[in-house]
Parts: sequence; structure tokens; C-alpha cells
Amino acid sequence: MLFADLNLSEPILRALIAEGYTTATPIQAQAIPHVLAGRDVMGAAQTGTGKTAAFALPILHKLHTNPAPAQPGKPRVLVLCPTRELASQISEGFRAYGANLKVRNYVIFGGVNQRPQADAMRRGVEVCIATPGRLLDLVNQRIINLADVHTLVLDEADRMLDMGFIHDIKRIVSTLRKERQTLMFSATMPREIRDLANELLRNPISVQVAAAAATADNIDQSVYFVDKKNKPHLLAHLYHELPMARAIVFTRTKHGADKVVAGLYKRGIRAEAIHGNKSQNARQRALANFKAMKTPILVATDIASRGIDVDGITHVINYDVTHEPETYVHRIGRTARAGASGAAVSFCDRDERNNLRQIERLLKKTLTVRNDHPVYAEGPVAADNMGAARPAREAHTAPRREEPRRHDVVRPGNHPPRHDRHAPAHAARPHRDSNARPTGTSTGRAAHPVAAGKPKFQGKPRQKRRY
Repeated sequence: MLFADLNLSEPILRALIAEGYTTATPIQAQAIPHVLAGRDVMGAAQTGTGKTAAFALPILHKLHTNPAPAQPGKPRVLVLCPTRELASQISEGFRAYGANLKVRNYVIFGGVNQRPQADAMRRGVEVCIATPGRLLDLVNQRIINLADVHTLVLDEADRMLDMGFIHDIKRIVSTLRKERQTLMFSATMPREIRDLANELLRNPISVQVAAAAATADNIDQSVYFVDKKNKPHLLAHLYHELPMARAIVFTRTKHGADKVVAGLYKRGIRAEAIHGNKSQNARQRALANFKAMKTPILVATDIASRGIDVDGITHVINYDVTHEPETYVHRIGRTARAGASGAAVSFCDRDERNNLRQIERLLKKTLTVRNDHPVYAEGPVAADNMGAARPAREAHTAPRREEPRRHDVVRPGNHPPRHDRHAPAHAARPHRDSNARPTGTSTGRAAHPVAAGKPKFQGKPRQKRRY
């Protein structure tokens, strides 16, 4: 369906043409008419299908056709999302689609100084795009008043639920007026999200363009069974062997992401990490370098991955196999966007076999097992610092040379070996009369049979200390 057939205003259509968009995606074609009609919408579609435009375009149309002066601290539209990156991405979409409109939007998120955000809200904006934590801070400080919000959007609702934002969301919703339009969009729709939708939405229209477990057909999905210690070597090997022009590597933890980046740098491969412990400037800089292809590999955690909307990603590497099958669908959806092809490779060790089985159960398919490089299969494998494989060192089978033990060799100054090592100490010495004085010595000690022939020290005699 063409955007011209969706009854959008002419300035929005001109902005879409300027961006190179003429045809709506399935989620956009199904959702936009219901949003324009004022219905609550529950939208489910895999990532990369254009969910942002599905709610941004009809919202901009309604703001344009029903203009009202922006009130200080009182936005008319509120968009909630889980991460800073996604908030910035949504803001860019509103700015691009509303380039010909006098509609202002602003992004609110934590990790930065709140003063510019507070100043922007006091000047007045129509659309507020925010993460829940910082928004609540500004609401509690009475900098933002949500009483005039007539449209609420929950984007990536499943991730907000996973990140523990459910209580913040409910507190925010409690400050909104009852007569509002609520739109909920998510990549996956587990039972918890449906329960939340039943609580927040009124008679919603359900729009689902693909099954929750569906993945793009043009993604080549495969798995390597590899020991955890060999994953760094396999990653470096695949980078040099595959046409990996731009790749995202997903890890389970923030520490793991930094460790992967350090390992790639040791092998001469440029990479940057993006996760929750990074400052906002560092995260934006890493993402900008990745988009500009200055950095070929971006290592990310699942939380930070929300909002990474980059075209031309050739490979997605599941360095750690996630325990959430729906997260796997979201991860690999970063490649093969806009009709392009891509590849998703998973590194699975022994402890992750159960996670892989759950993913295959959700997908209703078995991933292709590669392991065409046998040295990276599970087992005791060694690799050099540059990632080139070498076989594990074999056990030395040559007969050991029988050498006498150190204490069995009689050298000048050594005591003869004591063969009865388990005998009590007092039994090893012959009885000696304390009043008897051995002959041939001036010190009262018997001469050692070996040391007797030892040459005397010819150096300068040692002088006594004077106190």
C-alpha cells in the first residue's frame, strides 16, 4: 500500500518522499488507519519492520490537523521506551517525518544533566519521548505535567517489562487522564505483555504481521558447538574468513562485552562496546562510529541493543546464547533489514545446550550446525594470539630418562642417603655417650666420611663481629 492511500496530510507525504519512502510496510499499512481513527492499538511485529513510523506518522497527522499552542511543561503526546538509544532513534523519526510541520519533540533520559531537558520542557513541546526513570524524576519535581497527554505510546514494551519498568509505567499512567489513546508496540508478545495491554488499553485493535517466533527468511542461521575458552579464537577466525563488513556481537553481561572488545583488539580487530555502564556520550560515539563503518564490530548487551537501527549489518554473532528465545528473535532481526540478506551465527558451549533447544523449539526448526573448522569443536583446543588455530599439544610419550634423585647422589658436603625414611628419628642415630669425646677432631664432632677429604677453604678467614 502507498502512503498516499493512507489519508496522511500533504506535508507528511512530502517528508516521506524526501526520505525515499513511498510504500508502507505491512505493520504501517494495518496500524495507521486504526490510529487515525482514534482506536487503541496492540501492535506486534519483528524488529526492522517500521514500527516507529506506524505510530509517528498518524500522531504527526493528528497534531497537524488539530493544532494547539505548546504549553510549558505540558506535552500532548508521550512516548515511553526502555533505552536512551531507542529514544534518540524515535526522536529522529519524528523530526524527519515532521520536517514540514511546526511540531516540536524532545528526548528525556537519564545519565546526563537534566537542566537542558528541564529548560526544553519549560519552553514547551508537543511530543515528549522519554525513558521511565528520568521522566518520573521530572514529574516529581513538577517540571513536567502529564495532565494534557491525549496519546500514550509504549514502544518495545516487552523489554521495558524485562528491565523492571513495570511499576514506573503504572505510576506514570496513573497521572494521565482516562480519556486517552494508548498504543503498544513490541517485537514479541509474551503473556505478561498481553496482561499489561488488557490493563492499559481499551478495546484494542490487535495488529500482528508475523508470528512472535517468526524470523526473516533471508537470514542464514547456524550454530557452532565450541568450548567457552575457544570462543574468542572462533570469533577472530570467522571475522577473517567471512565477508563480515559490519557485525553486531551480543554478549550476556557488560563485563563480557568489554572482554570481547579487549580480545579483538589484541588480534588487531577494531571493535567497541555499548552497554549500560557506558556514559551516554560514549554510547553515542560508539554507535556513530559503527554507522560510519569506522568500527566494523559493535559488541552489545541485550538491554543496550534496543534502538540500534543500522542498515547494512551483514552478521549477528550470538557470542552467548540467550536463555530467552524471544530475545534471540530480536537479536538476529538486526540483520537482513529492508529486504537485504544476512547471517546469524551462535556460539554454543556445553552449558548453553538447553538454551539452544528452547530457541529451536520456539522457531520450530533446527539450526544448521557448522563446525566445519574442526579445531574449534568442543575439546581441548589451543590457538595463538592472532586467532590462527593450531592442534592441541599431544602428551609426551617418549620414555622418561631415569635420573638419580638429588638426595641419592653423594657429593662433597652431602649426607649419605637415608634409606629407612619411615623409621623414627631416634632409631636412625646410634647411641652415643655424651661424655665420650670423638678422637681426631677439635670440635667434638665426628668427621664425616665424605667431608673428610674435602679441601679446606683457602680464602680470607672470617673475622669475628665486634659489638
